[in-house]
Amino acid sequence: MRKRNIDKHLFLTRAEAQDLQKKAKKTCMSEAGLVRLLIKGYEPREKPDDRFYDTMRELSAIGNNVNQLAAKANTLGFVDAVMLKKEVERWHKFQADVERVFLRPDKSNMKWQ
Repeated sequence: MRKRNIDKHLFLTRAEAQDLQKKAKKTCMSEAGLVRLLIKGYEPREKPDDRFYDTMRELSAIGNNVNQLAAKANTLGFVDAVMLKKEVERWHKFQADVERVFLRPDKSNMKWQ
């Protein structure tokens, strides 16, 4: 069974339809998904350029390398495991914060919600 079972239709001018289509494409969403997000009070972000994704892949690779080095150093008894674990957690939090800032939609400040 469908999650959304109420069908709504609306009329748009050609310019409005093109604007909706352009904005949906910029956010990598369907037009219906974009409208639902706006109704819930969120403002979607535009899809970042390829440099962002390249940087995130590099961050992920560096984080994985640090994690592997930490595991190896801990096994050999070379480093303070607690401090290293704290730094790895800080790295993952930083990566999650970057994703939140650049990818996740923001709650709108509009008064009518």
